[in-house]
Amino acid sequence: MASILRFRKLWYVEPCSSLKFQYFETPKIENRDEGGVGSKTDNLLEKKQRKKKNKKQHREWRCIDSCCWVIGYMCTTCWVLLFLYHSLPATLTGFPVPESPGTRLKAEGLTPLHPVVLVPGIVTGGLELWEGRPCAEGLFRKRLWGGGFTEIFKRPLCWLEHQSLHNETGLDPPGIRVRAVPGLVAADYFAPGYFVWAVLIENLAKIGYEGKNMHMAAYDWRLSFQNTEIRDQALTRLKSKIELMYITNDHKKVVVVPHSMGVIYFLHFMKWVESPPPMGGGGGPSWCAKHIKAIMNIGPAFLGVPKAVSNIFSAEGKDVAYIRAMDPGVLDSEILRLQTLEHIMRASRTWDSIVSLLPKGGDAIWGNLDWSPEDGHSCDLAKKGYLQTSGDTNFNNRDENRVFQVKEPVKYGRIISFGKETSQISSSQLPRHDFKDLPHQDSSTNFTSSCGEVWTEYDELSRESIRKITENKAYTAQTLFDLLRFVAPKMMQRAEAHFSHGIADNLDDPKYAHYKYWSNPLETKLPVAPDMEIYSSYGVGIPTERSYVYKMSPSDKCKSIPFRIDGSADGEAGSCLKNGVYFVDGDDSVPVLSAGLMCAKGWRGRTRFNPSGIATYIREYQHKPPASLLEGRGIESGAHVDIMGNVALIEDVLRVSAGATGAQIGGDRIYSDIMRMSERINLQL
Repeated sequence: MASILRFRKLWYVEPCSSLKFQYFETPKIENRDEGGVGSKTDNLLEKKQRKKKNKKQHREWRCIDSCCWVIGYMCTTCWVLLFLYHSLPATLTGFPVPESPGTRLKAEGLTPLHPVVLVPGIVTGGLELWEGRPCAEGLFRKRLWGGGFTEIFKRPLCWLEHQSLHNETGLDPPGIRVRAVPGLVAADYFAPGYFVWAVLIENLAKIGYEGKNMHMAAYDWRLSFQNTEIRDQALTRLKSKIELMYITNDHKKVVVVPHSMGVIYFLHFMKWVESPPPMGGGGGPSWCAKHIKAIMNIGPAFLGVPKAVSNIFSAEGKDVAYIRAMDPGVLDSEILRLQTLEHIMRASRTWDSIVSLLPKGGDAIWGNLDWSPEDGHSCDLAKKGYLQTSGDTNFNNRDENRVFQVKEPVKYGRIISFGKETSQISSSQLPRHDFKDLPHQDSSTNFTSSCGEVWTEYDELSRESIRKITENKAYTAQTLFDLLRFVAPKMMQRAEAHFSHGIADNLDDPKYAHYKYWSNPLETKLPVAPDMEIYSSYGVGIPTERSYVYKMSPSDKCKSIPFRIDGSADGEAGSCLKNGVYFVDGDDSVPVLSAGLMCAKGWRGRTRFNPSGIATYIREYQHKPPASLLEGRGIESGAHVDIMGNVALIEDVLRVSAGATGAQIGGDRIYSDIMRMSERINLQL
């Protein structure tokens, strides 16, 4: 804020002082011949010239002046809104504040029983600086991620350098140490006023929870899961904390509440803690059964998310595609030369955790060129009944035929298609993929020397290879890994040593004892803990990214990303295709397929993935946008992060933490078509 105020001061002070300086420095011409006609004429001409010069100075308007005025207006507006917010009473007449779940349940007699461990997901946890380069002087133990983000504006390149990991090891670069912020403050708020865990923490506190029986398992979300143990001993510290909470809370088992990527991080932890050292934590095969009562997964990305593909491939998503569709020049301006996406790609391709979110299960789960589990999905929310305010919420009483009605089937299995037509034509018309035939480096051109510093790995690809990638080709969950290994070889080689994305044929094979398989629910077994419960809690009713239509970037410059989502690709009215993105049902980030399949089928009952028959429950929450600004982000939201303030979800967490079972809170609550989709998937159980 101080830098913005100094910027405004520049506008209000400097132009005036410069004008004053010019006025006094103007040479004064003495008129020695007062009676001469020529001298009078000269005086008149001089006065006219001076008038014109002053008018020109007043009329001159530069781009920097416009920027100053805009910043000034924005700051003034923010201060006025902040003043009004703090001036208003806590409650307004006619706008009663709804009672919080914690207050209501406390009045019903709910008290803490089981200790609670919260596990944040990707990007929501704060990161602070412990050691840095000279450009980061004065930032010791200050947040580089999460909080005000002021350093992005003050020193953006320095900030990016400290957010990046080593491109070969996936650990700290030399001379830089960035670590996770510890404690509940690590992920209570992502930015001032933007809550993540804060509302849930507050409601837990209202029924009696505090620091001795509530813990935030913060970790560096950029690292691969095993590297959080190698560098920070994060898994060992989590194991010790759970054991301590178990002992100090009268030997009550722990309720774990992971969110988003934290779901598969804790899945990795459960396998690690029972595996023998040195690879595992040495807790033994009964550790989870002894210490964990329930795992309440919120917005779980069990089987990955397609948006991780677009992030690695072009540092894009639906939001970037929408901006380009509205104003193509914003991100690609030749004048500004911001190269925002190139910088984002350069940093994010050092984060191995993103690879953990790539789609798991291949074509068997996500579909092939002609088939997908979502075949027949309708993007009309009215047909789905999500906009209805009443009706049965039990899966057994739902109308099974109301969703699968659509004119043209969408081939969702083609996660990346180059061209709208490619995403729709018959698979027999598509060419085959063979990356072995593509040259990786153009022998006639040295891109590194001609472009200077290599911003992304795309500068190491030949232009012929880039062109052949796009020739009417479509990529499924199986073939896109070959594509990513070709365009991002360093990242994939490094990260695939820590993660796997297939389906196990034989889970008793000794190779699955390696940690690279532990975060994939299709390549690992749940612990033997028959009394444990696993919940899959997520929002539905929000269009969520499923597949993409791509095109070649118009720019052929060095240090630029050669591919982009085709924002001009749109379907008909009511179509699932908008701005180059095909949408399905989900919570805005995770499709229903990824969030619900394991609890609907893979772990339902006693299966090879769930040998002890741990009880699983699906708890879906219909998305309802806020009715007014006074509701903030909504108390019935189903969005991926906003669901953390959903009163129904909070009530479920509080009741289970106080001792309730899945059956006692109502069992399954399903609004989507996850059960029908699971029936379409041929998964060996």
